[in-house]
Amino acid sequence: MTASLLSTAAVIFYLITWLLIRMRVRTQIKSGQIKQSKMYLLFWVVALVVHLLVLHYPLLLGKPLSLSFFSLASYVTWFISLILFITTLGRKIESLALFVLPFTMLTIILEVLLGRENGPLIDMKSGLGLHVFTSLLAYSLLMLASFQALLLAFQNKQLRTHKVSGLMKSLPSLEDMEHLLFRFINIGVVILSIALLIGFYYLENLFGSHIAHKTILSIISWFIFSGLLLGRWKYGWRGRKAINFTLVGFAVLMLAFFGTKFVQEFVL
Repeated sequence: MTASLLSTAAVIFYLITWLLIRMRVRTQIKSGQIKQSKMYLLFWVVALVVHLLVLHYPLLLGKPLSLSFFSLASYVTWFISLILFITTLGRKIESLALFVLPFTMLTIILEVLLGRENGPLIDMKSGLGLHVFTSLLAYSLLMLASFQALLLAFQNKQLRTHKVSGLMKSLPSLEDMEHLLFRFINIGVVILSIALLIGFYYLENLFGSHIAHKTILSIISWFIFSGLLLGRWKYGWRGRKAINFTLVGFAVLMLAFFGTKFVQEFVL
């Protein structure tokens, strides 16, 4: 099976998952009861497995991974989908997938259309590979936190105006959403710390001219998220302040990961 066929299969299984969750959410909105069938979980698992095969297809052919801009995006959305899937098993937050899965499908399609061969070759068993893996995981968790922050902002706005849409009604309560937000940030900051430490230990000249901006922006993002956690612990920060800190921290991290990658591959 070629990479294109695997990619098509992954998109189809994600799409079926999205449609099943959409039907489940619509039933919940109309009847006020949660549909018991969880068939979407089966398709979600298959989609994750096939997507993982797409990402590691070069390894199946005995070739190193080429981590291009769109491959990186696909890795991030796979991690996000996996984290959301695992979280869904313990909490009724599958409606969040309605926002996440379309981005996952889009990155797979873009990777097929625009290629993955123009990135650096990565040996995932090396120190660099470990640094890349932990960085992607941290980025995925904090990106999921940013989704949470945006949805929290919409929920707050609609509650203030007393115009709550059906889709917003399907989301968890504000308290549960905020709890999840800080859980993702807590774990994300820990893993980002590990990624930075691995980078300083294994990689030479992290402040070299070609990656200095990425290193500096990642450290700034770490301070922003750590400041938010400190403020939450010491001053009880929540609501609008938590949302703003999360979005600013993620914007800086996005510049570190995708901004520098985009400039290197498409501008320079």
